[in-house]
Amino acid sequence: MPLPVDPVDQEWMRRALDEARSALTTADVPVGAVIVTADGRILGAGRNEREARQDPTAHAELEAIRAAATASGDWHLTDVTLYVTLEPCVMCAGAILAARIPRVVFGAWDDKAGAAGSVYDVLRDRRLNHRVEVVPGVDADACSALLTEFFRGDGSERRPG
Repeated sequence: MPLPVDPVDQEWMRRALDEARSALTTADVPVGAVIVTADGRILGAGRNEREARQDPTAHAELEAIRAAATASGDWHLTDVTLYVTLEPCVMCAGAILAARIPRVVFGAWDDKAGAAGSVYDVLRDRRLNHRVEVVPGVDADACSALLTEFFRGDGSERRPG
């Protein structure tokens, strides 16, 4: 039986979904992320911009982390939660660890490249010096549906990210 979902987490995931939808305007895979402070302010937001910028590192999580670090004036993001519509990949998990983000909430699982519990579990690897609280599956149906619709309509073989 699934655990009850925190309504605050659901609300912030809806904001991440708004970011994901905005990626559609540039034909990017619709993944969105927001970084929220403990007192409920968005510190950074991002969406996939790989196609728009022709940058393989322009994942939603990295865009949000960069924005949050700039806004806070510090790369240590120790009192925030990252909300992202798709399970982070290995690259994004590494950035999450490097930024010392303590909590990640994600929507859809990524069974091909996920690094928060599906394919890999980088965020909770006990061999590393920082571990992250991971809350999976928040608004998973809506997050998955957006990705499914994108890939169905586009006919592409690109992978989410």
